[in-house]
Amino acid sequence: MISRRHLLACCLFCLPLFAHAGLLDAISTQDASKGLRQALEQGAGAAVANLGVEGGFQGNPEFRIPLPDTIKKLEPALRMMGQGKAVDDLHQAMNRAAEVAVAEAKPLLINAVRQMTVQDAKNILTGGDDSVTQYFRSKTIEPLTQKFLPIVSSATQKVKLAERYNRIASQGAALGLVRSEDARIEDFVTRHALDALYIRIGEEERQIRAHPAEAIGSIARKVFGAM
Repeated sequence: MISRRHLLACCLFCLPLFAHAGLLDAISTQDASKGLRQALEQGAGAAVANLGVEGGFQGNPEFRIPLPDTIKKLEPALRMMGQGKAVDDLHQAMNRAAEVAVAEAKPLLINAVRQMTVQDAKNILTGGDDSVTQYFRSKTIEPLTQKFLPIVSSATQKVKLAERYNRIASQGAALGLVRSEDARIEDFVTRHALDALYIRIGEEERQIRAHPAEAIGSIARKVFGAM
């Protein structure tokens, strides 16, 4: 059976073959590209609105950022030493930092959508289930990382345990005991925040494909509805 993804790809790039094919007659390649952009803008906006609010990470079991393994291993001992509040404060600060950072992501995500080329659209439509995630990652990972890091650092440095973690984890990384990308709490949080954001955008896009009537843009409704 032809999947919805492959059918939409045919609509975009083989449209002349369907000159008399019912609903597809009215959809030009330009409309199909615009429809995809509208869907991705809607998905990006919804993902930011979902995650970039208080509780967007902390209150969401799917995307709540966990404590780094180094702290997890020490957590029982820290709590026995009366440091339970410090552990809880750090965990809350990590997730709150992610929420504040993601709230700033929308302009960069929308810009990535508006700069999408026909080839980008083709790659998304003919790629796997994570093609939208991969597209946004490739276009925005560097600028979003630079935007997120100072926000996350500002929030986590207020918790003394974060400084202790960075010191211990850096030493562990030098010895090969801690992954280099986890050597600083701000890098750890930023990476998890970005992963969650890209995954949520992909989920939103798939939801629009499954329920085209919910698409905000008229062209997106027209394109996905014809599928």
